[in-house]
Amino acid sequence: MIRNLVYSQRQWLVRTMVLVAFIFSGCENYLDRAPQATITDKDVFGSFVSFQGYVEEMYNCVIDIHKVLGGNQFYNFSASDEVLSTVPLIWDDGNYWNQGTFLYAASPNFDYQSNLTRMRVWPFAWYAIRKANLGLSKLDLLTDVSPEEKNAIRGQCLFFRAFFHFELMRFYGGLPYVDQVQSSSEPLTLPRLNYRETALKAARDFQEAAELLPLKWDDTAMGKATLGNNASRITKIHALSMLGKNLLYAASPMMNESSTGSNAYDAELCKQAADAFADVIRICTETGVYRLQSWATWTDNFWVWSPSNRDRPGGTEVIMNQTIIIPNYVRFTTNRTSNPVQFGAGNSRVEVPTHNFVKNYGMANGLPLDDPESGYNPNDPWTGRDPRFYVDIIYDGVRMVDNATAAAAKLNEFAQLANNGTHRNGTPASSNVAGSVTGYFYKKWTPKGCNPWDNRWGNFQSYHPVVRLADVYLMYAEAALHGYGTPLSKSPKVALTAADAVNTIRNRANLPNLAGKFTGSKEAFMKELIRERAVELAFEGHRFFDLRRWNIAGNPEYLQKTAIDFDRGANGKPINLRERVVVTRVFEKKHNWLPFQLKDTKLYDGFPQNPGW
Repeated sequence: MIRNLVYSQRQWLVRTMVLVAFIFSGCENYLDRAPQATITDKDVFGSFVSFQGYVEEMYNCVIDIHKVLGGNQFYNFSASDEVLSTVPLIWDDGNYWNQGTFLYAASPNFDYQSNLTRMRVWPFAWYAIRKANLGLSKLDLLTDVSPEEKNAIRGQCLFFRAFFHFELMRFYGGLPYVDQVQSSSEPLTLPRLNYRETALKAARDFQEAAELLPLKWDDTAMGKATLGNNASRITKIHALSMLGKNLLYAASPMMNESSTGSNAYDAELCKQAADAFADVIRICTETGVYRLQSWATWTDNFWVWSPSNRDRPGGTEVIMNQTIIIPNYVRFTTNRTSNPVQFGAGNSRVEVPTHNFVKNYGMANGLPLDDPESGYNPNDPWTGRDPRFYVDIIYDGVRMVDNATAAAAKLNEFAQLANNGTHRNGTPASSNVAGSVTGYFYKKWTPKGCNPWDNRWGNFQSYHPVVRLADVYLMYAEAALHGYGTPLSKSPKVALTAADAVNTIRNRANLPNLAGKFTGSKEAFMKELIRERAVELAFEGHRFFDLRRWNIAGNPEYLQKTAIDFDRGANGKPINLRERVVVTRVFEKKHNWLPFQLKDTKLYDGFPQNPGW
């Protein structure tokens, strides 16, 4: 497992020094000699510039888990969110052995500079952990630097060591926590820890990283050399946000059950998580280093029009973004297939939201659809909904093309998603991509204009956030609820109750505060919090992990993926509506965790397979 992914120290030094040389000096001198003959540990780790160049490669190991080979993205792990129009999602049948498309395939031995779409969670997490440990072991060579610079190097290495353990843990459960450079000549003996034990080791690294890292690189002396280009660098806010998330995951019922046998929240870990999130909210409120986007600019979190192709989404709210896979080529950095005419390039795998998921979007009055006071009319299902519904979802009649002059463009101008509609089920000849099997497409990542006729995709950039401030508010609400006791409880570090945090996110979307009926009990509040996370964070890759950590992924309401079938009436409104099951997911207790590949469980006795596999 670990040994097979470890490069020799000299290979790392050569590769890093060549990279640093190209960035900070001319390349001519390096073309005339063999780098292996002259580069030493001191060359790489002796100055801030060269050491930071070494650290930079860990940033490239933060992959977008929505990716599969070739840039066509579809979510094997989407839980109840989505289906594909032409083929089943691989994991819906319970076959979690199939991890090759985004978790396990690819090796660090390939040329990742020209092949970044092959980056996968398993190899690159261990790759980065190795780099972090090697960097930490070389800090004594970093002598002629300021304390600020040395702290930044150490803080980044600690952050990435913890972050990549967390990335693996949330798929596979507890792991050996590798905090030393492992020798390829010695046998592997590190025991596999339970989830709580692994998470507490990660928490110590995140906490120390938060104490060492700057709040904003542009405000530091070391950041002046790259002023204006430091937005992606790891900061105190990154470390505190991930500290809270790591602790909340460890406290959650599934993880706690795997560690202690108790299918309930760990209240003490929830308090610690709430306090970490409270620090993030307090610091951001006081300094403005991150702040929630306004509703008018909410989509800046996800996509921007960029004539120069240099502007990146994220705005003021995204704390940590995905790696830029290929600059100026958005097809590898977003969902190519999220609506029927985005690219018109023969994409057969169109991802579409399920009707059961779309039902999470409540009404504009803030109430869920099934509330008797919501005003929801099942015969007019798309009127008066949560404002985020209209930003995220393409439903029947939504305009998709502005420049509808050509015959094919005219045919695709408005979404035709009734049972016999152009964009339903089969493959429309006009767009050469599969239609929707559920009656919906989504547009969260692909606004109107990304199609062959409006032709705006050349000026378009879109990325999936890894951490954004809205998520921090919602995780704070959950941690405060289960750590401090009620929806009206709060961390002593901030004047914000769990209910206040949820209302902050709802109010931003022009929704009213939660009704009193949802703040009177822990159970009622948690039900609305689950729904709020579904809507606010829709299609951002959280759902698979949330449903599992809450220990509800196997509940009946999350097993069936459904479509909305209907005809279009004379007045254009839908008639004869009915919900139809498209897929019934297979989910057993063993599916809480993914199985390790068999070859990894045979490396040594202290690395057992997950239960049930």
